[in-house]
Amino acid sequence: MRSSTFAFSLTVAAAWLVAGAALAAALEAGVARVDLTPPEEFKAALGGYGARMSKPAEGVHDRVFAKALVVADGPKRFAVVTADVLGFPPAFKPALVGRLSEAGWTADQIMLLPSHSHSSIDISAINPANVFGVPQIGVYDPKLFELVLDRLAQVVRDAARELVPVAVGTSSRELAGWTRNRRRDDGPTDPELTVTRIDTTEGKPLAVLLNFTAHPTFMTADEMLFSGGWPGHAQRTLEALLGNGLTAMFYNGAEGDQRPDARPDSGSSRWEMAERFGCQMAVQTWKLWLSIPVHRDVAFDFHTQAIPLPEYAWHADFMRTGGDEYGLTEKLLQKALPLLFPRQTTSGSLRLGELVIVGVPGEMSAELGLKLKAEAARITGAEHAVVGGLADEWISYILSEEEYRQGGYEASVSFYGPSLGETILGGVLEGVKRLKSSGETASR
Repeated sequence: MRSSTFAFSLTVAAAWLVAGAALAAALEAGVARVDLTPPEEFKAALGGYGARMSKPAEGVHDRVFAKALVVADGPKRFAVVTADVLGFPPAFKPALVGRLSEAGWTADQIMLLPSHSHSSIDISAINPANVFGVPQIGVYDPKLFELVLDRLAQVVRDAARELVPVAVGTSSRELAGWTRNRRRDDGPTDPELTVTRIDTTEGKPLAVLLNFTAHPTFMTADEMLFSGGWPGHAQRTLEALLGNGLTAMFYNGAEGDQRPDARPDSGSSRWEMAERFGCQMAVQTWKLWLSIPVHRDVAFDFHTQAIPLPEYAWHADFMRTGGDEYGLTEKLLQKALPLLFPRQTTSGSLRLGELVIVGVPGEMSAELGLKLKAEAARITGAEHAVVGGLADEWISYILSEEEYRQGGYEASVSFYGPSLGETILGGVLEGVKRLKSSGETASR
């Protein structure tokens, strides 16, 4: 125990020595968490698979959480909220902002980043616009909507309550062989693991942000227990490894066509596959975290970009893939699209030192995601530009025109035609251009 404590102290000291002559800035942060697991009496359904037919979950394998990181520079503040859920419908964030408006929060100051767990709260179950009652696409549950809304508002308030001076650092490495492209064997993958370390200025670990690109889909429609999936295991294991009350927060990338590859010796149990993947991801994150220097004087900025969307359209494959799974006819789709899918979306971007998180409001393919990361890094000069997948709202899968025309499941669950990918890519990058460059720091 003594040697472990000594090694940890050396690591923290080394990080501060590397930061060295950095000038103190006004940057402060606070973190909080809240349990999102629905009470048993709610009989809540699990999202992710139409085949579950909105049947209630049979229990809880592991609890699901929402966590908030509030970063502030004087009156300027921003909240990153991660959640172990499938995603958020367009109606959710405006309702959340309404709950937080008395505390001075606006939509531009909040970024919601769901993990996309396929064994957790369903998007459709927390969508007041979902009036269709189709079991395959999910049934709206007003009690669950209110519970999730109240608890996310609570976690933002709690994180903002007690802010402390912090220092920040980010690093990345590749984890080759951890993912595969599920659309085609030779398709692109994004193996980059990006870790952001946030310590108090006294050297105590406060939070760690973990970005990796992969569907949390080890569990199938047959597994009927609530779970955060492999991201949930990764966060819990990382918190145990680092201790000291640290909060670990996972957010996904452009995971539209990315699936996780089971780690060796996982066995045949889906639960074990998810646990082993998540635990080993935590170990990789911890190893990277140990080497990250933190700095007090860093760039801090954020921007929200409005993006008009193309006209509604569905793919020719729709009825034999997505439509079949989710019990939708063309007649029903004509009614559903104007209610469930917006005519305009937004992309929020956050700059925190050498990290730039670019929010994408849906499931972007890795091909587009890699382009987005490269361009965002070039524009901002940041060393680590990442995609925040499914940010704030889910509008559909987001593919390049070529990928869309190739068809398949992802194209059939994309409802704005072949130009959606380029529309989102262009709009998102317009927002990135508004962020501070690498030479600009938080105010003193």
